[in-house]
Amino acid sequence: MQTLKHFLVFLFCTTVLVNLATAQVKDTLLKPIDTVQVQKTPLVIEKLGPKSKIDTVKSNYINPGKVAGRKAIIRSLIVPGWGQLYNIQLLKDGYGERAGKSHVLQKAYTIGKIGAIYGGFGALTFAYVDARKNYKIFLKELQYRFDNNAPFDPNGPFGERYSDAGITNGKNTYKRNSQIVIFSYGLLYLANVLDAYIAARLHFFNVDDNLAFNLSPCLQNTTLYGSNYVPSIKFALTF
Repeated sequence: MQTLKHFLVFLFCTTVLVNLATAQVKDTLLKPIDTVQVQKTPLVIEKLGPKSKIDTVKSNYINPGKVAGRKAIIRSLIVPGWGQLYNIQLLKDGYGERAGKSHVLQKAYTIGKIGAIYGGFGALTFAYVDARKNYKIFLKELQYRFDNNAPFDPNGPFGERYSDAGITNGKNTYKRNSQIVIFSYGLLYLANVLDAYIAARLHFFNVDDNLAFNLSPCLQNTTLYGSNYVPSIKFALTF
């Protein structure tokens, strides 16, 4: 009887344990294990107001005066006077007519500058040819005197009028004159470029007649004459 009792208790405990294990297995199967954990980052939504606009394309400002000046320089470097002709064409681009005035005088003035440029080159060319011609004459006379040990060349244009020192000074003078003419060529060429550039840049400046000035008395803060304020005149220029 005692043995049966112990057997029934063991059977009851075994049944309870089996039921608990079965319930645990069923609960494990119903809940799948998530082996991959995805880190979720919060999504930030930027609220843009009506005045907040994203400008993906930033337009760069182009200075028309700077562009025109560069073009005038390039043209003047290639052909003297070409930059001045380009400045005449600028009068028809809309900026030249912004004041509502005629540009006949300005065009005539620019054409006059072109004539002065080529007139200057022509005068310098004439001076250079004359200087080289006289230089060769003096040089030929001097070479004849030294080569033949003679006081002068009987077939030359000088005769006995000039000594050897005078012939040498004349030769050096005309040589120096030709060098000055070459230097003047460079100066005139540079002046042509600068004139075209400055005129092209000034073309885009506001040069209307809205110019005014005002004079008014005021007190200026200073330590002169033992006083902190000195009466003065204020000059204001508006353009």
